[in-house]
Amino acid sequence: MPKTLFQNIVFTIIMALLMVYGMICYNVALARGGVENITFLLALHELPIMAPIAFILEFFVVEKLAVRLAFTFMRPTDRPQFITYATSLMIVCIMCPVMSLIATLLFKTPSFGTWVQTFGLNLPMALLWQLLYCGPLTRLIFRTLFRKQLAADAEKAAQAQG
Repeated sequence: MPKTLFQNIVFTIIMALLMVYGMICYNVALARGGVENITFLLALHELPIMAPIAFILEFFVVEKLAVRLAFTFMRPTDRPQFITYATSLMIVCIMCPVMSLIATLLFKTPSFGTWVQTFGLNLPMALLWQLLYCGPLTRLIFRTLFRKQLAADAEKAAQAQG
């Protein structure tokens, strides 16, 4: 969806904030034995640490790798939404173990077993959160913020074809 560097930065910031906040809420709830009202406030304490890490990883490393991996089983002629889903799937498959490792090192008693457990618990939630909620919400926010620019780009593309 993003067409320019600025749009890509904004899109990645929105995605990182929503994805990280949701996953922190999930992990806080796991640690506390359930979701309480305080869960959403407690998650805000880790957000300033984890969101920039997620942004940097996503923007500089994971996005390019995930697109390459997605196109190992997708074709450029496939429906755009399926390409988006495939890319999102690959992003989660890369980001989840890495972010679980970072969270284990920063917020838990670090060990291989703790990381494996954290990753194992996070992966199903990360996939569902990304594909069903965070991804669509991020794209909606992005389209709303860049409505005029995206419409102008679509008009230019239509004129170029016709």
